[in-house]
Amino acid sequence: MTETITTPIALQLYTIRDRLAQDFEGTIREIADIGYIGVETANMFGGSPTSAARLFSELSLTVCGAHSPLPLGDQKQEVIDTISALGCKRLILPGQPPDMYKSLDGIKRICDELNEAAAVGKTNGFQVGYHNHWYEYELLEDRVPIDVMLEHLDPEVFFEVDVYWVQTAGQDPAQVVRRLGSRAPLLQVKDGPCQIDAPMTALGDGVVNIPSVVSAGAGTTEWLVVELDRCATDMMEAVRKSYQYLIGKGLGRGNKN
Repeated sequence: MTETITTPIALQLYTIRDRLAQDFEGTIREIADIGYIGVETANMFGGSPTSAARLFSELSLTVCGAHSPLPLGDQKQEVIDTISALGCKRLILPGQPPDMYKSLDGIKRICDELNEAAAVGKTNGFQVGYHNHWYEYELLEDRVPIDVMLEHLDPEVFFEVDVYWVQTAGQDPAQVVRRLGSRAPLLQVKDGPCQIDAPMTALGDGVVNIPSVVSAGAGTTEWLVVELDRCATDMMEAVRKSYQYLIGKGLGRGNKN
């Protein structure tokens, strides 16, 4: 009996930021036409969060997460209103400046802010999570910053594991995904040479063992989120090829085969 693939595939819209700036609606329609089931926003809405949400709804695109500032300080209500308008249940802090991870005190300050934001999110119907880069997985005083974060973060704070950056830091992304388990409901999948400044590639064209990572998250991964920060080839072609790779390998579920 063939196993049914249930993990849906989304696209992090930062990937296509240049196209969105030129034609937001047309580009989103193209993403839906490729077969993506969801999107992860990155503070670009082609007008307003409300108008973007209407378009996503029309195209049956679920907003699986929103990369966003934390709902703290002067921007607290604006962030809350944006998440509400999107009908999104997960806010993700996309990272902090690398220098913050060069000391234990800096890491603890990040955790304090995330914990404060998580309390705000709980009151307003959404979870707060954290997206890594490479510097959270590089050694600091014989420890990995992400382990320090795990000690200080409220259990309500989830992780979106960017598997590419984990491997770029010299760690095994499948092992990280397996260890975090249900604490990491979102996997951001990308591929390339795993060098900090090098262009990325469509999934399957780089050195990341995507099937191994997806297998490690079986039973706990709720979304596979495709992202490319930059690419040497046509970005939309890489977005299409990445979707087709996941579908072709039976790793995720979309609207089209």
